[in-house]
Amino acid sequence: MPAKNNRKKNSRDPFFDDGPTKRRRVAADEDQDAEIESDSDFDEDGFVPSKGEGEQESEEETTAEARKRLAEEYLRKFKDSARREKEQRDEDGDGSDDDDDEDEDGVRDSLSTKMIKEQQEESGRIRKAIASRVKLDGDGGFENLVKHKQCVTAVALSEDDSKGFSASKDGSIVQWDVESGKCERYKWPIDSVLKSHGLKDPQGSAAKQSRQILTLAASSDGRYLATGGLDRHIHIWDTRTREHLQAFPGHRGPVSSLAFREGSTELFSGSFDRTVKIWNVEDRTYMNTLFGHQSEVLSIDCLRKERVLSAGRDRSMQLFKVHEESRLVFRAPASSLECCCFVNNEEFLSGSDDGSIELWGAVRKKPIHILRNAHALLTDSKKSDQNDSERLPNGNLENGHHHPENHHCSSVHSWVSAVTVCRNSDLAASGAGNGFVRLWTIENETKDIKPLHNVPLVGFVNSLAFAKSAKFLVAGVGQEPRLGRWGRIREARNGVSILPLKLS
Repeated sequence: MPAKNNRKKNSRDPFFDDGPTKRRRVAADEDQDAEIESDSDFDEDGFVPSKGEGEQESEEETTAEARKRLAEEYLRKFKDSARREKEQRDEDGDGSDDDDDEDEDGVRDSLSTKMIKEQQEESGRIRKAIASRVKLDGDGGFENLVKHKQCVTAVALSEDDSKGFSASKDGSIVQWDVESGKCERYKWPIDSVLKSHGLKDPQGSAAKQSRQILTLAASSDGRYLATGGLDRHIHIWDTRTREHLQAFPGHRGPVSSLAFREGSTELFSGSFDRTVKIWNVEDRTYMNTLFGHQSEVLSIDCLRKERVLSAGRDRSMQLFKVHEESRLVFRAPASSLECCCFVNNEEFLSGSDDGSIELWGAVRKKPIHILRNAHALLTDSKKSDQNDSERLPNGNLENGHHHPENHHCSSVHSWVSAVTVCRNSDLAASGAGNGFVRLWTIENETKDIKPLHNVPLVGFVNSLAFAKSAKFLVAGVGQEPRLGRWGRIREARNGVSILPLKLS
């Protein structure tokens, strides 16, 4: 498979890096050649290493010793935490007179339970209960963080949530600090430099290169930023120097979506040419192309596994399993899926142009739960009664369950243009052009999607990103939708807004 052939192979087998094996080999060689008297030095390929090398190798930590050391450190930290909690309970008068053996057994049981829970959360078997603890911080609304001249099409956050990235239809790329809002702009190099980096001449009906950006993605190691747009190329940038590194040609249509695989520099790209391509950013190479969609690919997402989730205008969402060279196809009842994202390895969300949000499972071809009219528009007769977002505690009124005649989803303003999830948790968010960003709770048992908060935000919400710590939510807002100009909200501000969140 091309994806495997392009990977780097280690020149040395890790089996031979084991410390004890090297020490035994060195000792045997020294005993064998003890009677040989020679003042000559052996080269690097000689049979007997020098004494300094042998001493250095004997001091190296083996893999087994490293595992043991990390386990002991983790156990010591947990015991210290448990001891501090017990001391606090004793000071408050709630301590018990249990024996030390019982305390040791309790610590061991607590450690086992905690490790099992962490493993289940990491694998996606259970969700972290965050939604019930989320409170709106400060004034409870979005704050303007970064300004753009034109519509913001994409936002992304670094792995440590310290900085973010945003892109616009005017071709600008901005890197900003979350705390201070300080901005640093990326500068496009001249055409000759771009061509030396792999840029091809315009194809098809395009008369010149367009720098309109539709999507971006940041690698988990914080080194690379990938952008894509109407010029049908994927541009790779160095986040440390903000310099252009490479331009990947290959797509025959605008690049509409990008996603890095977590923990690697493997990049997935979706395009209007109905394909999903795989790239290795570290090696600057093309790896593979995934086929299956019958129309434009609008959104993709990826976690740590080599699986990519894609949604398109062919009313389907597809889960590509790269290693198995297979795919699962999920048919949506909506006319078009606008966005998608993973909840965990087995569940994912999608947003549709009919205003609905769907929750999917990997073992079913149909949605587990459909939330209709998630961003419905109120008619003029009811708008005056809905100024306070807290009047919709259960979402039934806005979703049209009481008086459907007062609501409609026929406008582009109600299309669900962005969905996101705080990874491996029950907290989700969605955006549209109806003037609100909605926070949702994904129920673990019933698989329902229930409303949590309704936060005002004027404009088309084209992109959303949760902080890994769930302390804030960023939104890319514009006067126009991300992929077209079929709607316009003149009072909206083109830029990035941030919603501070507080966990109780």
